[in-house]
Amino acid sequence: MPIVIELGLLLIVVGAVVSYFMRGRVASEKQAMTERRVDAYIETIRREASNRELTSMSDSELRDLLLSSAHNLKVQRDRRMYLLFGGVVVALIGAILVATEDGFRGFGVALLVGALVLYGINEFLGRQMVAPLIAKGIDVERLRVE
Repeated sequence: MPIVIELGLLLIVVGAVVSYFMRGRVASEKQAMTERRVDAYIETIRREASNRELTSMSDSELRDLLLSSAHNLKVQRDRRMYLLFGGVVVALIGAILVATEDGFRGFGVALLVGALVLYGINEFLGRQMVAPLIAKGIDVERLRVE
């Protein structure tokens, strides 16, 4: 049994090291994908010519605007995930504390309240994240890279 645990820990360490070294490659692939999507979106903006503010910009201005918007979208999405992860931890600890007083029923109710609060926070932050881009007439879905 100890050999299985040691092998499992070894595999976890090897996986962590490999993912650490592949991190730069994945980031560069995502950056290249973002740049391709920005180029395609610039062509679409020029072809459709529906937003006068965006069509009046030069290609370099539009590229900078779209790349910075995509970067800001990624940063805000990361912040939202960190906040939601912290919220899940707080909700789980709160549910455990309630469960010590009220049992399974209190645990379930506390988890339900935590889930509803986290859903509301997620929706609010998601809308706040895309509101400035929509106000400029930028289609957010064209900039997302999953």
